[in-house]
Amino acid sequence: MDMPPTKSNKSGEVRIIDATKFKVTTTSAAIVAVKPGGVGELHWHPNADEWQYYFGGKGRMTDFTTGGRARTMDFETGDVGYVQKTLPHYAENTGTTDLKFLEMFKSSYYQDLALSEWLSHTPPELVAAHLNRDKAALDAIPREETITMPG
Repeated sequence: MDMPPTKSNKSGEVRIIDATKFKVTTTSAAIVAVKPGGVGELHWHPNADEWQYYFGGKGRMTDFTTGGRARTMDFETGDVGYVQKTLPHYAENTGTTDLKFLEMFKSSYYQDLALSEWLSHTPPELVAAHLNRDKAALDAIPREETITMPG
């Protein structure tokens, strides 16, 4: 926790620990804090399953799989969660204090892809045609992953 956050905004922060910081590690991790009312951006991890340990606050995690199926579970301090590799998911803070959890991956390098990041790098004509959105809506998509957003 002595290292500065890798990314932060008014709704939360994340500290990423992997082989880019510790050359001998064979795992990667992220320490996440989501402020009350905050929501983690929808994202997925292309290289590893995600194991979670909740060590503060209360929250809700939703993941999505094929066929339009989703799974939503509530978590609080001491709980353990799991998200299969490549499944889109997000966490939201449902409590009155910071939601804090540790994410662990069986990979030397942390990788994730956020929905906004993916959409902003997809040809805008394709996104507009499939999502039925105008240019102004597409221009409002953040160009970089936001980590957390206001609820």
